[in-house]
Parts: sequence; C-alpha cells; structure tokens
Amino acid sequence: MDFILSGNIHILFALTLTVFAILAFIRERIPIEITSVALLTALLLFGQFFPILDETGKNKLEASAFLAGFANPSLIAVLALLVMGQGMIQTDALRIVTDLFVFKNHKMAWFSIISTMMLVCILSAFMNNTPLVVIAIPIIQALANSAGMSESRVMIPLSYIAILGGMTTLIGSSTNLLVSSAMVELGYASLQFFQFAIPGVILAFLGFLYVIAIVPRLLPDRMTMVRDFTGSQKEFVAEIDIENDSQLIGMECIGGQFPELKDLSVKLIQRTGHLILPPFEQYTIQAGDALIVTASREALANILSKHPGFLLSDEEAKNIHEENNDENTGEQQEARVLAEIMITPASRMVDMSLEHVNFQRQFNITVLGIQRRAKTVRRRVGRIRLEAGDVLLITGTRSAVNALRGNTDVIVLSGSKRDLLAPKKAPIAATVFAITIGLAATGILNIPVAAITGAVMMLATGCLNIRQATRAIDRKIFLLVGSMLALGYILQVSGAAHYIAGLIMGMPFTQTPLILLALLFLLVAISTNILTNNACAILYTPIAMDMAEKISVPENVSVDMSFLFAVTVIFATNCSFASPIGYQTNLLVMGPGHYQFRDFLKAGIPLVLILWITYILILKYYYGL
Repeated sequence: MDFILSGNIHILFALTLTVFAILAFIRERIPIEITSVALLTALLLFGQFFPILDETGKNKLEASAFLAGFANPSLIAVLALLVMGQGMIQTDALRIVTDLFVFKNHKMAWFSIISTMMLVCILSAFMNNTPLVVIAIPIIQALANSAGMSESRVMIPLSYIAILGGMTTLIGSSTNLLVSSAMVELGYASLQFFQFAIPGVILAFLGFLYVIAIVPRLLPDRMTMVRDFTGSQKEFVAEIDIENDSQLIGMECIGGQFPELKDLSVKLIQRTGHLILPPFEQYTIQAGDALIVTASREALANILSKHPGFLLSDEEAKNIHEENNDENTGEQQEARVLAEIMITPASRMVDMSLEHVNFQRQFNITVLGIQRRAKTVRRRVGRIRLEAGDVLLITGTRSAVNALRGNTDVIVLSGSKRDLLAPKKAPIAATVFAITIGLAATGILNIPVAAITGAVMMLATGCLNIRQATRAIDRKIFLLVGSMLALGYILQVSGAAHYIAGLIMGMPFTQTPLILLALLFLLVAISTNILTNNACAILYTPIAMDMAEKISVPENVSVDMSFLFAVTVIFATNCSFASPIGYQTNLLVMGPGHYQFRDFLKAGIPLVLILWITYILILKYYYGL
C-alpha cells in the first residue's frame, strides 16, 4: 500500500470507487441505473476538486473526459445493433430461416432442437445475442414439448450456445466491441472483425459439444408455473369473489382445505392487493378476498348454485351448463386457458407497474402470479414494476391469449402454438441486416458507421418505427457502459490500473506470458459471473494492457502481446455461464426454464473450466507461447 503512505489520493479513490461499484452490482439492492449515475456523479465531483494536471496545466479529470464514454463509438454501435435486432424481431425476419430447421415429424424433434441451436450459434456471431434468444425461446419450447422433454433441460443450453457463438467475431458480443474500443482509447490498434475467429471457433465448438451432450443431463426436470398451478390434469380456472354477504366469510382452512370448497383446489388468495400462497393453514376467508381456484366444471357448477358470489363470464357459464346437460360428454374444451408470458427486453411494459399496464383492460386477461429469476414475487402485486425477463402466469380466453402472440412486448411461453406468416417487411429487414454485416466484415465501413446505417435503414424502410427503436435501446447498457468507461479512465489516469497489474504480476509463477494469461483468463472469468460482462470488459482491459507492456516476451514469440491480452479478456468475459446475472440471455431463460441459481453453477462451472483449459492449449500450440 505504498500509494497510501505516499498520499496518492487519486489511486486510493479509484480503487475505493471500484470496490463500491463491484459490491453494488453484486448485491443489486440498488438498481443498476442508479448505481451507474451515482458512480458518474462521484467521479465528476472528485475530478472537480482533486484534479490531475498534465504538462500544460490542463486537468485530466475534467467533466468532458468522464462524459466522453457516453459518446463512445463502440457503445453507439452496440445500441444500433440492438435496434437492428429489434427490427428482425418486429418483422419476424428469422421465421423463414428457423422454419427450415424445424421438422414437422415429432420423432425428429430432438434433431430439430440441435439444428436450431446450431443456427443460433452461427447467427450469434453476427447479431446481438439478446434479440436472437428472444426469438428462439418459444421455438425451442415448442420443440421440447414435441420431444416430450422438459423445458428446463433446454433453456440454459440455448443461452450458453448464443454466448459461445458470440465469442467468434468482433460484433458477436457487446463486450468484444468494448474491449476493442478501450484499446483504441489507450493508444492501441483496434481489433479486426475476424481477427480472433479461429480460436473463438475452437472454443465455441468444444463448448457446443458439452452443452448439447452433457448439460441437459445435469439440469433438473422442473415444473412450470402452469403445471404447478393446474397439476397433471387439465382443469377449469376460475375466481371466487367474496362479497360482504358471502357464506364463505369466516371459513378457516383445516387440513389444507376449506370445508365448503372441498371439491375445489384453492391455488392462491388475492387480498387487498397482495397474494397469499399455499399452505393456507389458519387463514380465514375475509370479505373482499378473491380466491383463484381450479376444479372440474361439475364442481364449479355445484359451488355456483350454493354461493352466488362466484363470478363467471357468460361463455364460461354456458359451457358449464352445456356440459351438465350433455349426456355424451366428449373431450372437454376449456373456455379459459393458462399461459405464461415473458416481458421482453425492449417491452414498453418495463418499469411499468401491473396497475399501470392493466392487463385486464388492455388484453382481457388476468395476471395470477409473477416470477422473477424463477422466484415467485410476493409483494403487493399491483405495485410491482416489471423487468425484462419477468414471467407472468395469466389466465384468459384462448382467443385473448393467442392475441398476445402478435404483441412484441411479451413472449407467450406456454399454451397452443400458432404458426405465423412472415410479414411483408421481413425480406427487407433480412436484406438490410445482411448488407450491414457484409460491409462491416469486409471493412468497407467501420462497425459503428455500419451499425448506425443499418439501424437508420431499418427505420427508413418501415421495419420498425421510432418508438419501437427507442424501446430497443437498453438504458441499463447505456448508463452502465458509460459510467464504467469513466471508471476505467480514472483507473488508467490515476495509475490504479498499473498498481493492480503489478499486484497480479507479483504473484508466484507469473513470469511467463502463458501462465500470466492463464491466470488473467481465470480471474476475469470468475469476475464476469459476479459482475456483468460489460463491466468486466471495461475494468480489466486497461489492467491487461498494462500487463502486456510489463511482461517479458520470449524471442521465439512473434505475436503482439497487447492483442493476446485483449483476446484473453474477450474470451474470459464471455464465460458468463456460472451465474444468471453475468449475461442478459441467462436472465431471459431463467424464468422460462424455472431455474435456480445452483442450476447455473452446476452446468456453468464445468464449461468455464473446459474453455479455460482449451484456451491454455490454444495459447501454447496455436500462438506458440
């Protein structure tokens, strides 16, 4: 701690703020946006009162230096690529391609799953992973159902494969672009589109084999909300509103059942804006309660005659009446269905409360429950602000649920699948996307220019409107990356990055590039599962560049050390497999797969180790270290 003894307040402040940022991102008690803005504010104030002067007397920590990250070309390119991805979703442009990999024969369902995931892996090298996974989730779910396989065995593999494909090119992941941009700001040459494609393909191929062959065997067959709500048999879903004169008031749950409702299965009780979940022991029914129940139509008809407080739509009452009068009871057709919907990252519902959205008024459906990161939310339901990846259990008529399939704010995760024809704009969106990628890959246009041009063309051709484009721009990414670039700047200018690099290089057995790179890979891979991948990319790039300058290079090694250290950071930051918080696609599949944190640990840690060992071999035999 020489810098403390020497009174170097700038290094001390930079390291303290870095620790604060890491802890805040890990705990998630404060929203990422607020943490990012607080971080930026602290930097601006510190730079104002404790300047670092250059040779000309100019303050290196002036506001323009910290705010420059928000105009970073790579950050703008990432946001533009998100807009292009939203255009692909809005026009359903990938439907034609994905349909080629889906076979109608149910016996081929497992082969269809593998083929679709191969397509996802390839496409993720050229487009943002998040919209790609959004498109693929309902397809993989339908294929898993056809194959008789639990969705919980295929959702994590879908996310992992998208991440693996993103390792192979410069635009495959936002972290790749950010590392390249950070290098440019530090005075190094930017990375090229396919410059690390060969080692990336090797890592992606071995990872793909593990994900397809091993991961499904490690994951549990976990019950979905719909199956947990209704059980194995299809039942009728209904609601009992307890009026002030209801005979049910004062009834206490005994032995897991309410005596007057013994033929019904009470799934939850809505009381004054919050949910009461089973078990209901010692709960007493009160006026104003709403009981969500499942039962046969016969049981509901009987309870309806005894308790007029039970509310049914005309269609539901008619179905019950027809069934009771039909002597030849055939296959029952439910008037109402259960389904799960997931809030998409670009949804206009993000940050809106359920009361504000008002699903009943807008879509004629009722929200029965919410899961966030596979955990049931138990706060006052109406006041819950929705987040991307939230899964809602809904009930409504089949037509109302099917109507949601055309709504880009949500993904219908369960229920009947209906094939959609590709909209007229799909060929245009696909053409714009292909041309944009081609111009960037060949170097005719640099990536930020190509991405912005592609996003503008999506708007100009009507593939999406300005409102949909602005919704696609993730403000969390914008604020997080901008503030972290500011933090990375002070780490570099203050000398804190140099200090951290010295600590790492002072560890035993780090005198050779191979061992140092292996250690750096492991350190970043661990960090990216605790923080976000974008934050890790920005934090570790200046440290890695400092290490590249200090390490002694053997005479027989001709490869540029700055390139190797940058690529190490890229591959390691993409190893966000052991935690749901490391990468957004992990969060997106957590709800549909009904995963717990330990599921990512079980499946992800072996994959990180496989890629780590493989990368060491690549360094030794491909790069000659």
